[in-house]
Amino acid sequence: MSKEPRSILVVDDAPANISVLVNALADLYRVRAATSGPQALRICRSDDPPDLVLLDVVMPDMDGFEVCRQLKADQKTSEIPVIFVSSLENPDDEIDGFSAGAVDFIVKPISLPMTRRRISVHFELLESQRRAEGLSKRFSRYLSPELTQSLINGEVAAEVGTRRKKLTVVFTDIVGFTHQTETLAPEDMSFLLNSYFAAMAEIVVEHGGTFDKYIGDALMLFFGDPRTRGAEADARSCIEMAIAMQNRVAELGTTWLERGIPSPLTIRIGIATGYCTVGNFGSPHKLEYTVMGGPVNLAARLESKATPGGIL
Repeated sequence: MSKEPRSILVVDDAPANISVLVNALADLYRVRAATSGPQALRICRSDDPPDLVLLDVVMPDMDGFEVCRQLKADQKTSEIPVIFVSSLENPDDEIDGFSAGAVDFIVKPISLPMTRRRISVHFELLESQRRAEGLSKRFSRYLSPELTQSLINGEVAAEVGTRRKKLTVVFTDIVGFTHQTETLAPEDMSFLLNSYFAAMAEIVVEHGGTFDKYIGDALMLFFGDPRTRGAEADARSCIEMAIAMQNRVAELGTTWLERGIPSPLTIRIGIATGYCTVGNFGSPHKLEYTVMGGPVNLAARLESKATPGGIL
């Protein structure tokens, strides 16, 4: 099945200018036209918005700069690329166009081959951006949201490197998990674990924790890196998270009973604060962002000694 062509909206109050652009682009794109700013906004906000807008500046009722500003201010239309096509030649006008949110500024009279190529380049850039965003979303499922954002912002480098830092480390574990696996059907076990991990992940993100790893039915996570609000505030957030986890597991019991899983699931949680080594361990080919040190071992031991449903 052939891919549907990209759509372009040409906005100009002069029919002759519209005709030139429509004739030049119709063989490659689905081209529509608007003769005013308000009409262009209605089309862009419709259920069939264009993929790109070619926008004149000098128009009655509403000039192109205002149209562009309104498009960028609206969440529904903010991602639509805008290219100004105008007879204005003053560099200050181009600056105003880019300040309004445009991706390009073409001065009339236009070169049709050059205009076609510039449009093509912007579509290629848009496609690359969307692919990158899609990859980012998929990879983010394998990383802590805190770590993902820090990588995107450049706060964490994708290279071997560690540092010493005061962190609060957490281990959680399901009590009697081995017995559960022996008595439950695989489908019920999958449902129990997936619903449990989903609920715990939501609470961790809400409180600003960083996932380290899943270890069977256990979770290891920490507070204080890559972002911190201070050691004491991080520890308080961690304790609040642990209490929320225990409360949520109690609430999930009703859902599991309705599914026919009679044995109540309980968890133990161990927490320790102290100086750890944190960062990227491994080789240039394979990295793991994790934490090591005495507090990690202590948190694991505290978890094993905690009472079912308790926090130590």
